[in-house]
Amino acid sequence: QVQLVESGGGLVQAGGSLRLSCAASERSFSNYAMGWFRQAPGKEREFVARISSSARLILYADSVKGRFTISRDNAKNTVSLQMNSLKPEDTAVYYCAAARYYGGNYSSWGQGTQVTVSS
Repeated sequence: QVQLVESGGGLVQAGGSLRLSCAASERSFSNYAMGWFRQAPGKEREFVARISSSARLILYADSVKGRFTISRDNAKNTVSLQMNSLKPEDTAVYYCAAARYYGGNYSSWGQGTQVTVSS
């Protein structure tokens, strides 16, 4: 399994920006599709964005489309989530996850990083 560690969470005012990063331990990171998910208090975990191993395929949840950007750097074994125009409803613990192929089940998960957006 891939070991994943997220960073970059924090407290930001509505309208602000944050950039989350996820570092992977696996040397074959470039073979994995990656995704970002989030879970707000009292709610189920939800999909945010995903990116294929080559970064050619990207998908966003409707709730973040146009505000969030997912990217990856296979040379550095990292995947990032740039979050702009943040809203209080974006408050959640954000997780990155790895899948063997784009659209497949996610087999490895990070521990999560807290994002809090104040109004």
